[in-house]
Formats: sequence, structure tokens, C-alpha cells
Amino acid sequence: MQIEKLIASELNARTEQVNAAIRLLDEGASVPFIARYRKEVTGALDDTQLRTLEQRLGYLRELTERRSSVLESIRSQGKLSAELEQQILAADTKNRLEDLYLPFRPKRRTRAQKAREAGLEPLSDALLGGKGQGSPEQQAQSYVNPSAGIESPAQALEGARHILIERLAENADLLASVRSWLWQQGELLVTVAKGKETEGQKFSNYFDYRERCGRIPSHRALAILRGHQEGVLRYSLQPPAGQEKEGTQRIARHWQLRAGNGKAQLWLDETLQQCWTQKLLPGIENDLVRQLRSAAEAEAIQVFARNLRDLLLAAPAGQRATLGLDPGLRSGVKAAVVDATGKLLAYETLYPHAPSKRWDQALASLAKLCRSHNVELIAIGNGTASRETEQLARELAEKEPALSLMPVVVSEAGASVYSASELAAKEFPDLDVTIRGAVSIARRLQDPLAELVKIEAKAIGVGQYQHDVDQSALARMLNAVIEDCVNHVGVDLNTASVELLSQIAGLSRSVASNIVEHRNQQGAFSRRQQLLKVPRLGPKAYEQCAGFLRIRNGAQALDNSAVHPEAYPLVERMAAQLGCSLSQLIGDSGRLAQLNLGALRSDRFGDYTLTDIVRELEKPGRDPRPEFHSARFDDAITSMADLTTGLQLEGVITNITNFGAFVDIGVHQDGLVHISELADRFVKDPHDLVSTGQIVQVRVVSVDAKRKRIALSMKSQNKSGEAQKPPHTASAASKSASRPAARPAEKPVAPAEGSLAAKLRAAGLSKG
Repeated sequence: MQIEKLIASELNARTEQVNAAIRLLDEGASVPFIARYRKEVTGALDDTQLRTLEQRLGYLRELTERRSSVLESIRSQGKLSAELEQQILAADTKNRLEDLYLPFRPKRRTRAQKAREAGLEPLSDALLGGKGQGSPEQQAQSYVNPSAGIESPAQALEGARHILIERLAENADLLASVRSWLWQQGELLVTVAKGKETEGQKFSNYFDYRERCGRIPSHRALAILRGHQEGVLRYSLQPPAGQEKEGTQRIARHWQLRAGNGKAQLWLDETLQQCWTQKLLPGIENDLVRQLRSAAEAEAIQVFARNLRDLLLAAPAGQRATLGLDPGLRSGVKAAVVDATGKLLAYETLYPHAPSKRWDQALASLAKLCRSHNVELIAIGNGTASRETEQLARELAEKEPALSLMPVVVSEAGASVYSASELAAKEFPDLDVTIRGAVSIARRLQDPLAELVKIEAKAIGVGQYQHDVDQSALARMLNAVIEDCVNHVGVDLNTASVELLSQIAGLSRSVASNIVEHRNQQGAFSRRQQLLKVPRLGPKAYEQCAGFLRIRNGAQALDNSAVHPEAYPLVERMAAQLGCSLSQLIGDSGRLAQLNLGALRSDRFGDYTLTDIVRELEKPGRDPRPEFHSARFDDAITSMADLTTGLQLEGVITNITNFGAFVDIGVHQDGLVHISELADRFVKDPHDLVSTGQIVQVRVVSVDAKRKRIALSMKSQNKSGEAQKPPHTASAASKSASRPAARPAEKPVAPAEGSLAAKLRAAGLSKG
């Protein structure tokens, strides 16, 4: 099957759509650009479909290239039959292709090859087919050849056995059959390595563990593989109980070997057993462990990607002057004030906590900073001394009511990585790394996306076993997530950093640096078209990036929208159709609803583009991220010692894995809501119910202070599933503002008749 047709069937799309997308990708178009501005060309393939297409296209092209080299290799050996060629051409996976190539792959001189060179292949054929006369020893007698190193019948039989074992185990169809059987039915038996019981306690759940290979969840698989790598665990692949002989029987059935009696049959049975235990099973165990690892890594990478997407698209607090506080005890609290654009204005180190206990002095210094720079938000890192520093911030807010300060606890994951990075050193060469951390904490409250793109995604810590997976595959996926998120939101051309700009479609890091340098030398951009004056930013890059860059209060109102410059003449036609100016059209849903969109259709601008443009004009430059909200922590709960069973608290989901969700409840140790405790109903995937950054209500189930584990539940307390008031509920009066979070997803509400969306549907221009 052609690559295009295969991908189309997998995506449930038309071949023409796939062909169009491949053509655009080959021309250098980015996924965000194609998904947003080439819907007519691809039939509205979305970014998820396009990412899958891009990934599969790369895999299948590699497969095609490898197939050609395999065919050439076998052909050069003079062993390429018509049947084998058809099998190779039909191979749809790399595993199948390599299985077919296995007998013909150039090898080091094996014992089987040496036996063939000694002339023992006819003996192996006779013993396999049962055509020889007499016992195996009698048949082997005529193959004794001291000059070829065969001194006795026993040596001849040993050589014949090596030939048969290699031949029997290198059949592609047999390998596929046994591999499938053991993946579905075989069990991975895991035990603790001798003498590692104490050292490997963190893997104690797997000291005596067995599970069907294909059913092992990704988090367990990665834990087992990590334990094996650390020398704590041992594993082996076993046939299912009661089917211990199935392996040799499958070999016999595949080669159509008939059971019989006598010494020849005993010799052949022993050969089959050795083929199974020494060749086939060990090889397939390696294959299936690789398959298990690959599947587990792919799932872990997907989990990381979903969590990262939620975090990057978290609600921004907005462009307001912000005080960032990086908490500490002996080292002090590092304070940094940034203006609405994130520019550092002032910084200071305070010592309100033990051992210095300069509480009042810290309050006075913070009040001075906030008054001097009109601070509105206080961002507090959630590390050591976070709750104590939060109390300091809240007391400041109470004593300075005129400032309307809003204290918010934010995740400081990765802030230290940024602080010590080359980027931070270049931006703040004279600042201590801890002050840089406070700046990062403040900025990530203002705009999480703009700040988090500066930090290596792995350092943010929103995945499971991210350091154990294929790092190149993880990097590709995370880079794709970051690119999609940045382009989904769009960036301010006149304030964006090089790191943020380099994620925009069509812009490399060097071109992004040129944009910032041009901006610094020539002043702010007033039109998107001025980008063409930036060195190395040509028409192709401009086409890719322009729609994702915003200019506030520029000379062209549409430059602050997601409308692409190539569609500006179309918008002018819209205004002309209604007899109004462009400024009168933008933001006026009443006027927009009166458009005769059918009269505006063309080959270049069809229904999809018209729909997108009208929706954008209705709310130009809108931020697609959710509205900013913050969780509220209980003042009385500051450490694990304050937790009691049944206590109900508000918290923020910080990480999601396949086995549950971790929740920050303000005690310096995240609690776990196991997947079985997420809801009163069965939950297959935690991501179906919750998202990173979501504010949730949880109940304490148990606390293990020694192991620093907190078990939480989001289920109702009675079996009927009805909500029931817990024995301990934190009062609203005792709660304080805390971490920003996205609101839970809400069910879509059908638009009222007569609304713009309804009219778009009536005109056939809306998908939903």
C-alpha cells in the first residue's frame, strides 16, 4: 500500500488530504501554520492529526529506504526469490522487515556457518526430514572429516544441530507467531537480585511479581526496567502456566515435523528443545522487553506531553506589576519586582524566618517595594518555607489594603534550572542565581507560557519516569507541544523573548534573535510587514510566522489578531460589503452576523477560513487560555502533621500519571489521588477527568509521615455516590489565595438562535 493511502486509512482521512499535507510539509511548512491557515488545502486536518501524519510519514519513509537496502543486499547474494521479494515489499513494520532479512543478514562466522563449510548441511537436511537410514550416529559416520575438523560422528551431529537451530529459529512467520503468542499470553516473572533486598526497598513491590507481558501498565514496566538497570531486579519471560511445551510444539507445527519414535526422533526433539531455550525464547524475550519498553516510553512521553500542554496553557495573571518571592530560611527570602512586561525593577534579600526572624523589617521592605512600583500581584515559590512566606505576603496585603495585593503560590519547578542557565546569565549577568529565580517566579505568574519556554521541559517535572525514556523521542514530542502551544496562543511581537519567538512557526533561533536586535535598534514594530526588514527573514518565513505575531496599538488593527496578512484584502471586502470602516467592523458581532459569507467564497478562501476570520473579528486578539483563578489553601494546614483522616481541602493538580493525580494541598508534599479514588465511577485514564493546574476538592484518606506519602480521594464519602459533608471542612474565612490554575473543562453550551455561531451553521460555514 502506498504511504499516502496507508496514512489516510490510519487517520480516517481522504488520500487527497494526506497528499496535500505531505506536500506542504515537504515544502517546509510547519504544523501550526498548516493547521491554522491551510485548512482548505488539507480539508481541515487539525494539529493532532498533522503531528501523527508527520511522525508516521517519517517512519514509513525510513521503512521504505530500509526495504530498498534489504532487497539490494539479498539480490546481491543471489538469493532473492519472487516470493521473498513480495513478502519484503508487503512488510508494513520494521520488525517484520528485519525478521525476513534475518537469514540473509551478514553475520560473523557462527557455529552453524562453520558446520556448513564442513559439509554438514546434507546431514542436517536428512535428520530434519527423517529421510536418513539408521540412527543419527550411523548417518553421521559418513560425514567424519578430520581435515574439516570433524573428528567423530558426535562432532558431525553437533554441527548439524547448530545448522538446524539457526534455520528453525530464523523464520519470519514463526518469529511473528511466537512473538504474538508470548506478548499476549506470556508472563514476565520478576524477582529481587540476591543480596539486594535492603538496598532496593523502593522496588519492593516487584520482589516477587508476575504479569502478562502485554498487560503491564507503562509505569510498572518502567519501574521494573529501572530496577533491572540498577541491578536490584531480575526478570525472565515465561510461557503461560500449563503451556511449557507450547514453544517446541509451535516450532514443530510450523515446520510440519511429525512425531515419531526411535533415536532419530529423540535427537530431533532435543534439537527442538535447544532451539527453543537457547535461541528462540532468549531472542524473543529481548524483542518483547524492547517492545514493552517502547510502548511504556511512548505512553510516558504522551503523559508528559499532555501535562506539559496543560501547564503551558495555564491561565496567565496578566500584565501587572508583580513581586516574586523565592522562599528560604537561613539563606533568606529573595524578592524581585518586575513590571507589567516582566522587566526587572528592583530586588532585595529579606530574613523574616528563623534563625534571623526579622519579620517586621521584611514587612517594611516589602511594603516599600510594592508602593514604589505599584505592585498588584505577589508570586510565592512553593519550595522550602513557602507557607511561612505566604503568611508574610498575606500580612502585607492586610496591612496595605490600598495596594489591593493578591498573594499567589506558584510552582517553582525548573526555576533553579533557569537561574543557572546561560540564558539567565546573559539576561542578568550581575545578579545572584537566587535573585534570578525570584524573577522567574514572578514572570511565570504573569504568563506561564512565556516564562516556561525558557526552561528545559524535562526540568519542569510534570511526567512519569521522564529520565528513563528515549531522550530524543521525548525532546521531539515536547518541542512539538511547546511549538503548538506558543502558536495557539500567539505572542506579542514587541515584548516576546528570543526563546518565545523561536517557537513561532517559520522562525529559527537565529532569526528570532535578529527580530529582537532589530526591535532594540529600530524601536517597536508598528506593522507586521516590517518583519520583512529583519535580516534573514524572507517571504517564506514571513508567510509562516506573521499570523501568530501580535502588535498591540499598531498602525493596522488586524495586526493584533490571528487574521493572516494574506487575508487582509478579504476583510476589507467584508467591510465594503457592509458599508463600514475596518475599525467599525472589528469587534461588532451584530455587523459580522449580517455578512453574506457566500458571496465572499473563493478557491483560496473557503468556508473554513471564512469561519475562522469571522470568529477572530468578533473577539480580535483574544487569549484562548482560561480565565485566571487561584486555589485557596487552609491557613491551619501548613505541614503533614496538621493532616487528619477525613479532612477536606482545596488543592491544585501538579502532575498526572497513568495511576493517578498528584495534588498540592499546601504542606510541601504533594498527595496522590489514586486512579481508583478520582471518581465514583470507573476511570480508565486520569486525563479524561482532570488536568494539570486544575483546582480540585480532595479528602485526606491516610498520611504516612515516615514515607512522606499522603493518600487523597475525590470520591464522595458514601457508597451511593451522593456528596456528603466530611467531618472536617476548612472554613472559607480561614483560606488564603494560592496557586493559579485553569478552570475545569465545562460542557459546551449550544448557541442561542440568531447568534453569530448559529448563522454560521445556517450558512454551512461552521463545523459544530
